[in-house]
Amino acid sequence: MNEDLQKNMAHMTYGIYLLTTRHEGIVNGMIASWVSQISYEPPLIMVAVHPNRYTHVLLAQSGCFALHILADGQTHLVARFKGPDPAVKFESLSWSDGVTGCPILADCIGCMECRIMQTLEPGNHTLFVGEVVRSVFNAQNRPLCTLDYHGCYLGKS
Repeated sequence: MNEDLQKNMAHMTYGIYLLTTRHEGIVNGMIASWVSQISYEPPLIMVAVHPNRYTHVLLAQSGCFALHILADGQTHLVARFKGPDPAVKFESLSWSDGVTGCPILADCIGCMECRIMQTLEPGNHTLFVGEVVRSVFNAQNRPLCTLDYHGCYLGKS
């Protein structure tokens, strides 16, 4: 990738979300920013996950995920969920099992639980397309985005 393209891509803005999943009692979460609504009817959400991520394996095995919308004051969760130890990620956070079994955090703007309907591999990330099966809205706040989190904005995530 040439330097100009790399700089331009680093300046594209995205939301910063928390993606959680569970398979056979194993829970994990990761920060996701390549996320998009792709259909209103049925309600479909797409997330891009690199195959070398531990969460990628769990998504492929579980067939479901929960996408949490973080508020702009929740940058502390970014560092927590970038860590390698799944047990530490959820330590001292308030969460419960969703209808899909995915961990649902209590402290976020909202959450959408999805069943994976399709996977695509157009490049170096897998696109997981999920149909929303349950949605929870907790609070009206400004969402966290890459402009709010310096490390993500510079393409260092």
